[in-house]
Amino acid sequence: MTELRGLPAPTVPGHGGTVASVDVDGVPVLVLAGRTHLYEGHPVATVVHAVRAAVLSGCPTVLLTNAAGSLRPDVGVGRAVVISDQLNLTGTNPLCGPEPPGQPGNRFTDLTRLYSPRLRAAALAHDDTITEGVYAGLLGGSFETPAEIRMLATLGADLVGMSTVLEAIAAHHLGAEVFGVSLVTNLAAGLAPDIDHQEVLAAGVAAEDTLIALLRTVIAAL
Repeated sequence: MTELRGLPAPTVPGHGGTVASVDVDGVPVLVLAGRTHLYEGHPVATVVHAVRAAVLSGCPTVLLTNAAGSLRPDVGVGRAVVISDQLNLTGTNPLCGPEPPGQPGNRFTDLTRLYSPRLRAAALAHDDTITEGVYAGLLGGSFETPAEIRMLATLGADLVGMSTVLEAIAAHHLGAEVFGVSLVTNLAAGLAPDIDHQEVLAAGVAAEDTLIALLRTVIAAL
């Protein structure tokens, strides 16, 4: 990723930091293995730069994945949850500041259908164990407190993480169709004894095949 202008090297374990162009059953796919986070100290424009560059280079669809904590005890570790909507609680927005890229004067983009109903339906039809949920994106970089998790549940969140929401807004603003899926790697604070990043990484590796199969189904629907 560092060979591409504007993309810093990921610093978070589990983010490979590579970009690859691959063929998935006849569909050309640009795979970004790693992302930039606000909690690494980068401005929001840097966080969404890779997604914006991909869309402006011709990618009409953006599939976003993340590891997330589950606020629902019935949706445990290893489950894939299709994102139906989001809560941007990062305290910033990629459409703030100077005029964003794209058509001038189109800053105030409509987020009513931020996550593609068509692609969500394709994902849900793939496996009846997959559910949908609302993803709450926070700044990070610590995990949340039990009190914060109770607050998020009151706000309507099913999942919590430290990414995705800004990238989804930036991609949608440029006209891309957006799909998001969270892999539950831990139960949120207060629902499990402790949260450890190494356990999060291990859960991600264990569910790799499940996530690949789901993404392949969504790509086939493009």
